[in-house]
Amino acid sequence: MTQNLGCNHAVGRSIQVTAGDSELFTYVYRATDRQLESPRPYLHPIRTLDGDLVSVFRPHDHVWHKGLTWSLPHFGHENFWGGPTFSKEAGYQQLDNNGSMDHDRIDALDVSDDLVRFSHQLSWRTQAGAHVVDESRSLTTRFADDGWVLVYETAMTNVSSETIQIGSPTTAGRENAGYGGLFWRGPRSFTNGTVLAQQGKGGDELRGQKAAWMGFSGKHDNNDRASTIIIADAADNVRHPPQWFVRSEDFAAVCPAPFFSEELPFEAGSTLRFRYAVLVADGGSDNQRATTLATQAQKALAAG
Repeated sequence: MTQNLGCNHAVGRSIQVTAGDSELFTYVYRATDRQLESPRPYLHPIRTLDGDLVSVFRPHDHVWHKGLTWSLPHFGHENFWGGPTFSKEAGYQQLDNNGSMDHDRIDALDVSDDLVRFSHQLSWRTQAGAHVVDESRSLTTRFADDGWVLVYETAMTNVSSETIQIGSPTTAGRENAGYGGLFWRGPRSFTNGTVLAQQGKGGDELRGQKAAWMGFSGKHDNNDRASTIIIADAADNVRHPPQWFVRSEDFAAVCPAPFFSEELPFEAGSTLRFRYAVLVADGGSDNQRATTLATQAQKALAAG
């Protein structure tokens, strides 16, 4: 790899990770979105080494979708996803329950030619102002054999006085809509692209299936290129391998969803930890290449 990693820091707002003179992604760690969108950190834009965009920001159909985000729509009675909340009785309703994940302080920003690591502390607050979670989050970027890889780590501590049930629209009564967790939304041109999985490539029929990794391959407008994104779930994550929320027909989305069909009790004072590797590569992928990329993502998880 002839390029070196680098980082540009907009202090108090965001970091931009680069390869040579090209942006790989911008991580906005202090969001300024309106409350309805559950302000929280996000990665956008996200680009391949060749510069192709593989994320979307505030799409008109779901303005609370923002590139790659850690988002939980059913956190007890609170919504840290954005937009309306689903209930079996009323369907989707906009409630005054859109919480925020607020940046507190930076713990580390380490930059070398082959690694960028950013760690920070966050406080989760409900729309009513209750402080319910303290979170430590770390993002580590490296080159992979094909493309580049981000290891995303979170440790959430329940600082409320109650056990919080973490679920999804499916646990609330909506069939096969178990989204929640690390959620990636792809660009418009990826619609009707290919969902990649251990089980073999496919489409929306893979939603709800369990796997150690899944991903997506889509085509770009304005050029003849394609790109691939793979997300690998760490073996020590709760409920590994998770069910996955994936979409292709209406829009491109991939989300390892540990709370897909069963609520997880989050006891007061306890800490939940999750780790993921997100690999971004130029070019489309068949089953064989997807498996190769997933192996590279899992190698990054092992490296820490």
